[in-house]
Amino acid sequence: MADSLRAYREKRDPGRTPEPAGDGKKGRARRRRAPRFVVQEHHARSLHWDLRLEKDGTLVSWAVPKGIPPDPKRNHLAVHVEDHPLEYLDFEGDIPSGEYGAGHVKIWDRGTYEAEKFRDDEVILTFHGERLRGKYALFQTRGKNWMIHRMDPPEDPGREPIPDDLRPMLAKPGGLPRDDDAYAYEVKWDGVRALVAVDGGRARARSRRGRDITPTYPELRELLKSPTADLRNSNYGEAGAIAGGMFIGEFVEGRPWVHLDIAGSHWNENNMHSDIPRGPLGAGTRLCYRLAELMAAQANGGDVDVAR
Repeated sequence: MADSLRAYREKRDPGRTPEPAGDGKKGRARRRRAPRFVVQEHHARSLHWDLRLEKDGTLVSWAVPKGIPPDPKRNHLAVHVEDHPLEYLDFEGDIPSGEYGAGHVKIWDRGTYEAEKFRDDEVILTFHGERLRGKYALFQTRGKNWMIHRMDPPEDPGREPIPDDLRPMLAKPGGLPRDDDAYAYEVKWDGVRALVAVDGGRARARSRRGRDITPTYPELRELLKSPTADLRNSNYGEAGAIAGGMFIGEFVEGRPWVHLDIAGSHWNENNMHSDIPRGPLGAGTRLCYRLAELMAAQANGGDVDVAR
């Protein structure tokens, strides 16, 4: 076990990080019981999910950038990383800035698994977790790069992918309805009308004409990296939704401040607001993500509701 955890210890200073030391003093493998697994949501420099499998007294580990795939039609990249100590099965917390893997870590799911095959280049197993269930294969493609594939049908046979052909709803002139009390009204802000899609923990923005404008608004990436962005609400590490709204430019401390304003409240409070460091846009400003014009969303069971 000492040799298998050498790379883990070399990357960490136990005096500077709350992570398990990996010295073998606490973690012990269980005998005659099913091996355990854990999936941790890791808000590091790039949001990803860490899959760890108990094997021979350590945790064989992969970083999965887009989460565990819920459908056999989609394979996801899984990057093989150093083995972790068994104590990591229960680890949650904040790895300090400047340390390896800095960021917030929380447990997304855990349970046991049955291994049909566990080789150096291929693993076939069945997960028994609260949220992650079913048969999967992990297979090496090149070096540290692996793929993870769901071998079972989707748990929800009616699961549909988030549509990619929607366009933002646009304001247009018109008369007021006769039954005025039966309607709500939204302010028409001046700005850039756009759709924001969140899938696999990644946000993409498209203009009203379908052009990818994600690089124009790096704040979207920062918003989803924040630990207050609650991605536990969806299965398999994927938060699938498309919302329509408006990018609005304001000036804070002499520089433009961009936020996404979607008037209303379809998602929970954690997803509606996130305070993040503003960097060059000015200290102390806030990125506001208010959701209401929800055009498509995957519920926990995988169903897609589309508003057209």
